[in-house]
Amino acid sequence: MKHQLSLPALLQMKKTALYLLRFSVLAFPLLLGACASDQNREGSGIIKLRFSTVGVPRDAHTLCLYTFKEELERSTAGRVKVEIFHSGQLFTQESEQLAVRRGTVAMVYTGAHWLAEHVPYFSMFTMGYLFKDYSHMARVFNGSLGERLFEDVARKIGVRPLGAFYLGTRQLNLRDTGHAVRRPEDLKGVKLRMPNSPSWLFLGQALGANPTTISFSELYMALKTGTVDGQDNPLPTTYNAKFYEVAKYIVLTGHLVHAVFPCINEGVWRKLDPELQGQVRLAIEQSRQVCDSLNLKAETELIDYFKSRGVIVSEPDREAFKQHVRKQYLENEKLVGDWDQALFREVEALAE
Repeated sequence: MKHQLSLPALLQMKKTALYLLRFSVLAFPLLLGACASDQNREGSGIIKLRFSTVGVPRDAHTLCLYTFKEELERSTAGRVKVEIFHSGQLFTQESEQLAVRRGTVAMVYTGAHWLAEHVPYFSMFTMGYLFKDYSHMARVFNGSLGERLFEDVARKIGVRPLGAFYLGTRQLNLRDTGHAVRRPEDLKGVKLRMPNSPSWLFLGQALGANPTTISFSELYMALKTGTVDGQDNPLPTTYNAKFYEVAKYIVLTGHLVHAVFPCINEGVWRKLDPELQGQVRLAIEQSRQVCDSLNLKAETELIDYFKSRGVIVSEPDREAFKQHVRKQYLENEKLVGDWDQALFREVEALAE
């Protein structure tokens, strides 16, 4: 019997399908010369917000942007228009971080690993096994503590995170390494793809691997050709980007409960009046609920799907990974020296 993955909310509205069809024929040169601050106003006074992401169309954090677009345009009676560019149509994962700081684009997804380059204490949120589970992460970033953190980021680097969307819990996805991966020492010499930032590279090293930088858009081919031996991503991302087609082993390390932050250039944000800011926040929250529910549901179904496609899914010694990874972080005096220890204790206390 053929196994079918059920993700009922993926295309729950016909409008979403129409949006995807429309954007599939967009050409790259649409805007680069036209967006100095990217809060472009048409002659009628309409505000245009462009959102760039490397997420592929089936990713929950791509799909939920159409909820954001629909809700914001509805609540503002068309006063604000949202334009969505997915699949790295405008920028690579690395360059879009610079673009939103400069105001070349209004909105992108960022995360703790990227923010740590400019707000050093954020490196504490990049530590493997910091968060106990999804609920722990959500309490930290989507509560009063998160509001304080995001306000500080906006003040320091001119980019304002608006919430935390659940990308999923990251697992290892490998080609045939010639041996089973049960403990960190089994990753010795394994070329594990990581995004190009110091915090990401340190995580790969802490896992016991040889971290290798490859852009997300190049990762499928890098796995297929053996340029890298593996990648780490949440199961929904591994499914949506079809990495399981070229890397047939999944090791359920669960090493990082991963959130991405939809963010807006602070200059663009401050040009919005308080009413519009509130409407943006409400649309983001509605979008977050879609993203999180899709990914939580997918994670309960995908292991059986992968097995049905011939993927070997294994349970490692997760406690060995946890102890090894935390030790790498907590004994790194240079890294820990950037942390706010009172904040770190506050984060850990929210696990209960």
